[in-house]
Amino acid sequence: MTEILRRHAFSITFIALFLGFVFFSGGDDGQIERLSGLTMGTSYEIQLVDVPEHLSLDSIAESVQEQLSRLDRQIFSTYAPDSELSRFNRHPVNRPLVASPELREVLLLANEISRQSSGAFDVTVGPVVNLWGFGPDPRSSGSRIPDDAQLAAALEQIGFDALQVDRQGGQISKSRNVTVDLSAIAKGYAVDRIGEYFDSLGLESYFIEVGGELKMKGLKPGGLSWVPAIEAPVANQTQLYEVFFSRGEELAVAGSGDYRNYFEEDGQRYSHEIDPRTGRPIQHNLAAVYVIDQSAARADALATAYMVLGLDAGRQLATETGQAVYFIYKAEGDGFDEFYTDAFASYLSES
Repeated sequence: MTEILRRHAFSITFIALFLGFVFFSGGDDGQIERLSGLTMGTSYEIQLVDVPEHLSLDSIAESVQEQLSRLDRQIFSTYAPDSELSRFNRHPVNRPLVASPELREVLLLANEISRQSSGAFDVTVGPVVNLWGFGPDPRSSGSRIPDDAQLAAALEQIGFDALQVDRQGGQISKSRNVTVDLSAIAKGYAVDRIGEYFDSLGLESYFIEVGGELKMKGLKPGGLSWVPAIEAPVANQTQLYEVFFSRGEELAVAGSGDYRNYFEEDGQRYSHEIDPRTGRPIQHNLAAVYVIDQSAARADALATAYMVLGLDAGRQLATETGQAVYFIYKAEGDGFDEFYTDAFASYLSES
């Protein structure tokens, strides 16, 4: 941490850690209003700069909570039995279901990222994740490593290509009995929607975080950048790896890593990051990845996709598409090294 602070001179008055990011807020924070709460099984933290006097902060806070609760409990939750997603997961095969614009939009984006990543991102991967003990129904005893027959059976239950979205008719359907879990994209989508709400109010500077997915716009008081910092991918401790600067732009950031959720058995490490194409935990040397995009939902999904693809394939895809991506990978021997695309490099300095 000392090295980072020496290298980047700025005043720190607020530090909070959320799933691989550390956020710095410096300068006079008297003009910053903060909102926080719980949603989607996690927390949210919002900072608003220069809220106009004619706007009620209480009304804004209430509206934010209402919107997040609706997206969670009424649409994307897999725990609420009456949510749209839960009803779709129970819905018969090949029978269309009328869906909200929000659910259709997220499913369309999920399928887009799935195709772009050659299947590395797949919102139907849940049965395989659960088989390895990382889902909501972990194994109670015995080995967590499934045998080939169990794995083959689980793979038969997944496949993003089974999902269809009728853009004109407002309906969704599935050609096989797959189960959809949007946890790797829904928080980012919620961040986007709250950002759109703030834009509609005319707010010119804000910082939104929901469960580690970020969106920021404008500058802090004093004309300072929002300064997210990337955490080193080291389990059970907090070390800063790098910081970057928003420079007043409107941008979203999401990250993914395999260094906190894993298990070891017979000397082998098994990551919670499961490759939907093989049904097995990733085994490459990529430790963490961070994506900058205009859309938090897109950044959220892409971070998972790059993490599954690994350094070589991920770097190739990010370079070809011009995506702003920062990869941290395990170096030979001890420690880590990094690769970042040209699009990300521009955010590593304040100007």
